[in-house]
Amino acid sequence: MLAAVIFDFDGVIVDSEPLHYRAFQKVLEPLGLGYGWELYVAEYLGFDDRDAFREAFKSKRRLLSDSELERLIGLKAEAFLEIIGSGVVPYPGVIELIREISGALPLAICSGALRSDIVPILRQFGLEGLFDVIVTADDVTASKPDPACYRLTVEKLADRFPHGGIAPERCLVIEDTPGGIAAARAASLAVIGVTNSYPAGRLTGTLRIVTSLEELSLHDLHLLR
Repeated sequence: MLAAVIFDFDGVIVDSEPLHYRAFQKVLEPLGLGYGWELYVAEYLGFDDRDAFREAFKSKRRLLSDSELERLIGLKAEAFLEIIGSGVVPYPGVIELIREISGALPLAICSGALRSDIVPILRQFGLEGLFDVIVTADDVTASKPDPACYRLTVEKLADRFPHGGIAPERCLVIEDTPGGIAAARAASLAVIGVTNSYPAGRLTGTLRIVTSLEELSLHDLHLLR
């Protein structure tokens, strides 16, 4: 029986990766560390901000201190908030699916984004308060494909619903990247892949692959488990 549903955020709820890319470039280009969108998709998609900045510096053989890393993360967060201020658009079907699940099953977000990136967008979409647990890059030290974020999400859901029978094998994740799928599978979670960011052939290890969350309902999720 399905006990809980966990959504990734970027690339599943909102098409925010181009916005994150723009924010990164606003910070990196003055440092001579900018790069193209194709490289971002190939190498950086799925990283949290810490690992993205580390990789950008590593690729140019530049040293990055912890204090400078924190400063850059802060600048990028400011740039991202400025960019989303003009409004963002959810993926088709996702608002309806979240509202259908909320209140019927425990519901969570597990994302490599910062909480400060996520909450304003949830507020724009009218989804604030519908998620029982939100785990972000603020809560773990390693980004996906490390499974720590998904393990922590299940732990928090189990603490929130101690009589809900929540265990990894009874949770279902919705993901859009190979790294996210690998993280969820390493945490013993089943996954639905959505082809918002990668073609179906890259989303291996899933129970089902959809081209849009418009194809899913709460009933469909129960049948998969």
